[in-house]
Amino acid sequence: MRGSTASDPVDCMKYVVVTGGVLSGLGKGVTASSIGVLLKSAGLRVTSVKIDPYLNVDAGTMSPFEHGEVFVLDDGGEVDLDLGNYERFLDIALTRDNNITTGKVYDNVIQKERKGDYLGKTVQVIPHITNEIQDWIERVAHTPSDGNGKEPDACVIELGGTVGDIESAPFVEALRQFQFRVGSENICFVHVSLVPVMGPVGEQKTKPTQHTVKELRGLGIIPDILVCRSANPLEDETRVKLAAFCHVSENAVVSAHDVSNIYRVPMMLEDQGVSEVLSDGLGFKLPGKRPLLEEWKAMADRVDGVEKEVRIAMVGKYTGLSDSYLSVIKALQHSSYAVNHKLEIDWIESANLDDEYAESDPEAHAEAWALLKGVDGILVPGGFGRRGIEGKIKAAEYARTNNIPYLGVCLGLQVATIEFCRNVLGMEGANSTEFDEYTPHPAVVFMPEISKTHMGGTMRLGTKPTPFLVEDCKIRRLYHGAEHVDERHRHRYEVNPELIEQIEGAGLKYVGKDETGQRCEIMELDDHPYFVGTQYHPEFKSRPNRPSPPFLGLLMAATGQEI
Repeated sequence: MRGSTASDPVDCMKYVVVTGGVLSGLGKGVTASSIGVLLKSAGLRVTSVKIDPYLNVDAGTMSPFEHGEVFVLDDGGEVDLDLGNYERFLDIALTRDNNITTGKVYDNVIQKERKGDYLGKTVQVIPHITNEIQDWIERVAHTPSDGNGKEPDACVIELGGTVGDIESAPFVEALRQFQFRVGSENICFVHVSLVPVMGPVGEQKTKPTQHTVKELRGLGIIPDILVCRSANPLEDETRVKLAAFCHVSENAVVSAHDVSNIYRVPMMLEDQGVSEVLSDGLGFKLPGKRPLLEEWKAMADRVDGVEKEVRIAMVGKYTGLSDSYLSVIKALQHSSYAVNHKLEIDWIESANLDDEYAESDPEAHAEAWALLKGVDGILVPGGFGRRGIEGKIKAAEYARTNNIPYLGVCLGLQVATIEFCRNVLGMEGANSTEFDEYTPHPAVVFMPEISKTHMGGTMRLGTKPTPFLVEDCKIRRLYHGAEHVDERHRHRYEVNPELIEQIEGAGLKYVGKDETGQRCEIMELDDHPYFVGTQYHPEFKSRPNRPSPPFLGLLMAATGQEI
């Protein structure tokens, strides 16, 4: 129990648990984040927890094709991309412990068993695993996350997957028990489900939602709010039927239909009275004025009102799945709003830019180059592996030699360095030792302190300081003249320190390096509208109303604005 004061909006921690049914990909993360916005607008300090039922300890070793991007936190935690939604929507900074996985839970329990903490008891899913889950949630919920050092008032918990999945069973049971641990007056269950439309007249069908709620209730959890995903708003008849068959109040059956942009989702929930349902259920008062909601409405209106277009080429190897670059897309969008332009991304599979494709697949090669030559700016994001590297190098060369604004993130900085070594310094065959161990000119090398035997959690991870080494340059101006920047990293390779002096002498300057002055972090080319690379990943700290400076610079240059 927290110590309350007259100014506290609540007297103890409040929990909102978001579950999903019918199928995955319904938007539980956006729903959870939007509910967090409503709670924050009511004056509560909010944090979030994402539960992922997979056995992996974290998302660090998972393929982007299978899982989407790996989101990196300040403490170096490699976590699910939904934590990025929470950070962007709520403007908070989470830790690795805000992402709970089956692997983490079982590892903790086994370590305790090995130390004898269970006093010889037979260790079982109930109570040991379920207690560990509950203890973890309660501990993390009380950890400050908004930068002011104060304990949160509310924690939004998203359970990944779909109710009924065998992997989720221990977590569902733990949450069933948790409602009695914290008290029913301090917890609210929100269930996200699908309402499909069938038949020639477009009838909204309630049966899938009825079944998933029945299953959830059978597991001991009764939803307080039902969020129904559909293309169009719920019809009154559908809402009444769902309330009757799912044992949920009509005013707690919420339509989550398609909207013009993601920033309208909190307003959509607000307009249907979700704040009032939360207020009544959790026992806090709604203030008369809620400036945060006005900010969100203004932002959503601004996004819909943009007419001018800016085209950015995304040159990567995971272009078939946009979730692989979700934070990069969001950072581009945030910056496009700031320059009052509508963002259009041209996805270019980097392998198609390689000259080898001119013979093997000339049509794909020609199409990729036509797209690249029609854009206002080029972005090469992070990635791993040899495939498509030569195409990324070609994209960097095209941007450099044609004065096209360019931003290279992590690997994007490295390929720009390789290209410069090859074509400006004349280092034939220059490469990264990641792609060519025996290159005659190792422009990018493996960092000496990194493990070569273990993949998970062994990279240079998390927030690191990067001091600026020059008085003035475009990228420093974008950071408002800061002495240093604190950005998040995720890499194993770096620019070869032995080549830095030669590279800089030819005009490619590393204007920001780590605290030792050896590791290159920020690159900028002389006499170019905008040719910038960052070894860190600035996209992870971008916010809707506070875009990432390197991305903002790209969009400013791409729209002809002076930096």
